Amino acid sequence: MSAVDEYGKVIDDIYDFAEAQGLEIDGILQEGGAGQIELNLAHGDPVRLADDVFFFKRLIREAALRHDCFATFMAKPIAGEPGSAMHIHHSVVDTQTGKNIFSDAEGGETPEFLQFIAGMQNHMSGAIALLAPYVNSYRRYVPDFAAPINLEWGRDNRTTGLRVPISGPEGRRVENRLPGMDCNPYLGIAASLACGYLGLMEKKMPRPEFAGSAYIDSDDIPTNLGDALDMLEEDAALCDTLGKEFCNVYDSVKRNEYKEFLQVISPWEREHLLLNV
Repeated sequence: MSAVDEYGKVIDDIYDFAEAQGLEIDGILQEGGAGQIELNLAHGDPVRLADDVFFFKRLIREAALRHDCFATFMAKPIAGEPGSAMHIHHSVVDTQTGKNIFSDAEGGETPEFLQFIAGMQNHMSGAIALLAPYVNSYRRYVPDFAAPINLEWGRDNRTTGLRVPISGPEGRRVENRLPGMDCNPYLGIAASLACGYLGLMEKKMPRPEFAGSAYIDSDDIPTNLGDALDMLEEDAALCDTLGKEFCNVYDSVKRNEYKEFLQVISPWEREHLLLNV
């Protein structure tokens, strides 16, 4: 509570700006990292929520500037501190009945619920290029820093990439913990939904639920932007769903960005290699 009080005036302005714009905040709390705030938005239409995230990021920057500080949405802005994520909670509502298709009439889990998880496990590796769109994004995927490092799933397991929160039948959902706060909300939400959609179409079952800490080695998640773009290119079904032309343009832009990054010599390289190799 005292940590939030340190920038209480900034948060007050965030609430005031959001109210003026008609944006709904479900809650704000201090997170584990230095100066790190978690902001929750109420569930709703995915395109409208992407709009809300887009506007929220800008009003948060303005609120910070008014108090002589800066807001950043880098995935990993501070070494040794937890990164910043944009967790996406998914449920699917039947347009005719208004019911959550992840729960049956008795309140139990439906096959569609598990198929949605399977789709995320089978296609999320290709979608990482959209959920982690910058070279800095991959610094977040490290063990024991509250970020997932694989695509295991579990009920209320915060170490898995795919978490099923505790809820009633009407609120049964899948939380995708992979996206970073640096991702484009429109592309991140679309890519995440596309994975679940493919699962519903393919009707496969997920891997067994993971129990315990999921900070284990895995090939699920690429370790750099170049590998992520390769995985996106290799997932033909995901590219078809997102649009081949879009994926080609995105790949071209991001590969040029990655090549530019590789031409930069870092301070670490100079410190450890310049006079020692």
